[in-house]
Amino acid sequence: MSVSRESVLEIIEAIGGKENIHTATHCVTRLRLVLNDESKVDKDKLDNIDLVKGSFSTNGQFQVVIGQGLVNKAYAILAEETGIEKASKQDVKNAAEQNLNPLQRAIKVLADIFIPILPAIVTAGLLMGLNNILTGPDIFYDGKSVIDVHKQWADFAGIINLIANTAFVFLPGLIGWSAVNRFGGSPLLGIVLGLMLVHPDLLNAWSYGSAEEIPTWNIFGFEIQKIGYQGQVLPILFASFLLAKIELFLDRRVHDSIKLLVVAPVALLITGFAAFVLIGPVTFFIGNVLTDSVIWVFDQFAWLGGLLYGGLYAVMVVTGMHHTFLAVDLQLVGNAGGTFLWPILAISNIAQGSAALAMMFVAKKENEKLRGLAGTSALSAYLGITEPAMFGVNLRYRYPFISALIGSAIAGLIMATAGVKAFSIGVGGLPGFLSIINEYWGMFFVGMAIALVVPFVLTLVWSRFTKQKEV
Repeated sequence: MSVSRESVLEIIEAIGGKENIHTATHCVTRLRLVLNDESKVDKDKLDNIDLVKGSFSTNGQFQVVIGQGLVNKAYAILAEETGIEKASKQDVKNAAEQNLNPLQRAIKVLADIFIPILPAIVTAGLLMGLNNILTGPDIFYDGKSVIDVHKQWADFAGIINLIANTAFVFLPGLIGWSAVNRFGGSPLLGIVLGLMLVHPDLLNAWSYGSAEEIPTWNIFGFEIQKIGYQGQVLPILFASFLLAKIELFLDRRVHDSIKLLVVAPVALLITGFAAFVLIGPVTFFIGNVLTDSVIWVFDQFAWLGGLLYGGLYAVMVVTGMHHTFLAVDLQLVGNAGGTFLWPILAISNIAQGSAALAMMFVAKKENEKLRGLAGTSALSAYLGITEPAMFGVNLRYRYPFISALIGSAIAGLIMATAGVKAFSIGVGGLPGFLSIINEYWGMFFVGMAIALVVPFVLTLVWSRFTKQKEV
């Protein structure tokens, strides 16, 4: 499909005209708009434009799903026709933030921090999956791994493992870069702060529990434990906030001639001491309590946790609250050696795809746009990108979305009860098995089958008792 100027002009008209656009940018698949008055949007007209695969409002932004490879062309025409200055994603986020309540702002902050580092984490997850295939026993050979049988592949697997683990070993560095940047400071200082917290002179956090003796610094009679924070999320988040605020405070007050000698050194020195003396120990404890609490819930009431998380994850995507669980997943990977939440996310993607695929068969023959959109968006969801399926098809007709929630809830219940765990987050959808610890593959595939079949069948059956009407 090509992008015509006429289609973009129709989009502009449907969202209330160019005078209704406050700020605009785009991501990989969507136009991201801050509108002066969202009540002026003619959603029915907008969603019936051939170029548009769906639309929704979240976190103060009105987003129009166009599709990968097309959205940048559509945005260029929109900017030309409306005369708006091309805005950065941060400009749009800043404009949208004015419309958010405190809870939404907190969720948005987490999203702004973790989304930029997702490519590195997902890539690491995929490579760890490849390493898992090479080193896991009982996958291709009874009681042995690929490298046990074909020893010439051992070093190849070792290099893959090193490349894959880097993002997790130096996770505080990635978070520090993104968090300090989000809080208005220098991203470079954020990287330094993050790497400081995993310095090789410190006791590795993963060795903390088994260490016979904890090394300490003695400063004026006060002992400070020399502990690293590998795989930890909270210490670097709070330390990054402090670093950025100190840097901004000093930058406004120190004369330009000595800024280089004062601002960064003082900000890092104060934050470093605060991180090791107070922030690190306190947030490390809090992180362990939170992780232990989530683990306890899934240990004691696994069926309930899986049912609720599977059934509500897609709802959280609609509200934007799912971004908060990125931090939980990473904390579980760091503390517990794997996450039992992420496998349910992967299954939720598949369930949305199956419901959308059913709509391709439900759609009336004269509705060629819905049939085409349902088919392509289902494939996209099966590969881990659910926005076209959710916002372009399932939410528009409601019952496919509910069918997907039911299917993912059932699959989540079964997988959580079986203790299915992923060693990292990765790509959702059908390729998600690559991030699953291989001993749980069997039950993950059971959950996958449920997510493929139940939403599809429910949507087909439900369609016979309801009119094909958009909501």
